[in-house]
Amino acid sequence: MTETSTSDTVKAFNDGVVGLMNEPATADVMKSFHAMHKAATAPGALASSTKELMALAIAISTPCDGCIAWHVTNAVKTGATRDQVLETIGVAVMMGGGPATYYGSKAAIALDSLLARN
Repeated sequence: MTETSTSDTVKAFNDGVVGLMNEPATADVMKSFHAMHKAATAPGALASSTKELMALAIAISTPCDGCIAWHVTNAVKTGATRDQVLETIGVAVMMGGGPATYYGSKAAIALDSLLARN
């Protein structure tokens, strides 16, 4: 997240999703994706913060800048601590190898950027 701030990345990601939700050709797909995201991250046997940390690990491994910013933000919003996010980055690096180290560092930058604003 060095090129733009985490909040700018999250806003751009959100604006893109909302834009696609308003396009007739993609509205149903995006609304369904949003509903799936909401259902998948709702508290259940796992806390929402745990689910967001899992999504963050996948975002680092895939690699997806917008997803990293989104899930770091949501992990913190749902109660994940800085140490929990950092440990999640470690697991993602272990599973994703070399490329995940680069995107893991981007997640740490996003986390510190977010926490500095709060």
